[in-house]
This record gives sequence, C-alpha cells and structure tokens, in this order.
Amino acid sequence: MGGHGHGPVDPYKVPSPDSYKLEDAPELLKYQAKLAKIGLKDPWIRNHIWRYDKRYGTIASRWFWLMFRGIPTGLVAFGLTLAVENALGVDYHPWHHEHNDHGHEEKSH
Repeated sequence: MGGHGHGPVDPYKVPSPDSYKLEDAPELLKYQAKLAKIGLKDPWIRNHIWRYDKRYGTIASRWFWLMFRGIPTGLVAFGLTLAVENALGVDYHPWHHEHNDHGHEEKSH
C-alpha cells in the first residue's frame, strides 16, 4: 500500500549476520568446548550470538525490562482509576454504611 514513495517506511533494519562473531561471546565458546569434550556439536550456536552482544544490553537488563516494562503503564492506570472512582463517589466498602441496630434485632413479645 502507498506506492511511489508514499506510505509507511520500514522502521526495522535487519543487522548483517556477519556483524556477530562467536569469538565475541566467551560463554558460547565455553559451551562449544564443553560439547566438543563429549563429542557433540551445536550447529545452531550462531543463532544465539546476538544474545551476548552488548548492543542489546546484558541478560539481566533484558530480563528486568521484560518483567517490569508494564509497571509505569499500570501505575498510571491505577492512579486514573482511583481518581475517577473518587470523583464519582464510588465506594466498595459496604461495611461502612450506617447501622442503627448494630446487628441486634428488635424483638416484640
């Protein structure tokens, strides 16, 4: 859609696979050596090199971002909910309404 230079431009730039080197990931080199000791080889190890690239942060920082990225949005939504409920007088506490008998019924004999 939107031919002739009109419309959205592709916002993603796929990095070249040549920019990732196994030598830049010492953890994977150790893993590869450990596999070689028992006579195994991982043909897909090159697909995991990007995980150890510092351009994408550390493993811990990526986990932190994954786990807590929704907190600011959640806090804003929580605050808006409280503000709207307060403005509209919404009360979810049924035990705070007035009782004259405090649970005692008038008995007539």
